[in-house]
Amino acid sequence: MLCIYNAFGYEWDWQDRYRLIKEAGFEGVMLWWSDGFGRGPGYRQDVDRARKAGLMVENLHAPVRGQDDLSLDNQAGEALLECHLGCVRDCAQYQVPVVVVHLPKDRFPLSGLGMDRLKGIVELAERLGVRVAFENIFNTRNLARALREIPSERAGFCYDSCHHANDPEAPDLLEQYGNRLMALHLHDNGGERGQHQLPFDGRIDWPGVMGKIAAAGYSGPTSLEPMNWGYESLGLEEFLRRACEKGKELETLRFGK
Repeated sequence: MLCIYNAFGYEWDWQDRYRLIKEAGFEGVMLWWSDGFGRGPGYRQDVDRARKAGLMVENLHAPVRGQDDLSLDNQAGEALLECHLGCVRDCAQYQVPVVVVHLPKDRFPLSGLGMDRLKGIVELAERLGVRVAFENIFNTRNLARALREIPSERAGFCYDSCHHANDPEAPDLLEQYGNRLMALHLHDNGGERGQHQLPFDGRIDWPGVMGKIAAAGYSGPTSLEPMNWGYESLGLEEFLRRACEKGKELETLRFGK
């Protein structure tokens, strides 16, 4: 199954966006779950919009502002906790299986309080039948601790290919945590911003990445997370056509078909 992140740029009617995603050849979407980063109001309607277009909703991405506050013993830390708990509840309400969460960057090490909060988030996910996927983004020490100290089947790993490639301190994450994979964010590190490019437009070793995903036994969708940064000259439909074409190339590398 081939999926794509929903808020990849362009000013466009949201219901029509999902129709075009489906017509381009995608089978599912990952939803940005806040009004931030230009998404605007109405994001809670995206589950129904996507499903009406015949798309599966793979996961919800929790808001990332304040992601480094998890260990703070103050109102900001409590607000982040409540935000993540709310996303778990929303997954259960809308019958979406996974919520993707950014852990704090490594310069904000997880404290005992931070770990207790993460465990509370996962405990709620266990009760509601939701999975929590921790994404790598310059946080590999915090990621290692979270996965080590929370062995729950409801807690796992969201692999972001570009964040991994751009992090000089990151170990081989797919080798270490491939057995905990719950989601993929596949995009390349080309372009002026060095991220969120279409696969094969940057420097990532895609045969190597997809081979490791296959070796890990991951059975979930092949999910792209590009933005239209640097592709603004392309219309939305052409951007989706190219994205789907690149996604099919990744699937060929992954499955050998």
